[in-house]
Amino acid sequence: MSNHVHAITDDAFETEVINASTPVLVDFWAQWCGPCKALAPVLDDIAAQYAGKVKFVKLDVDKNTNTPPKFGVRGIPTLILFKGGQVKATQVGLLSKTELMQFIDTHA
Repeated sequence: MSNHVHAITDDAFETEVINASTPVLVDFWAQWCGPCKALAPVLDDIAAQYAGKVKFVKLDVDKNTNTPPKFGVRGIPTLILFKGGQVKATQVGLLSKTELMQFIDTHA
């Protein structure tokens, strides 16, 4: 994790995401997932640019099995943008930096 992307757990999900005062981008990922590893540096880079505007968190789906099914996560990486405790947009699969920024700008 970086200074701008924080790991969360099932237990912390409501506090960190649902009750957050800013939009939150949740990265549902796993250690063994190649595309997840490829997305990590892109997220770190973008998270620094959006610091203070959008919160970035990662949830390991292997260690936290309660939350992903609640939001229909079937494939990883899955990015879900929450705003005001509600799902605003979902994106499955690897995105380029440009695509990810467009996704955030469109929905945050």
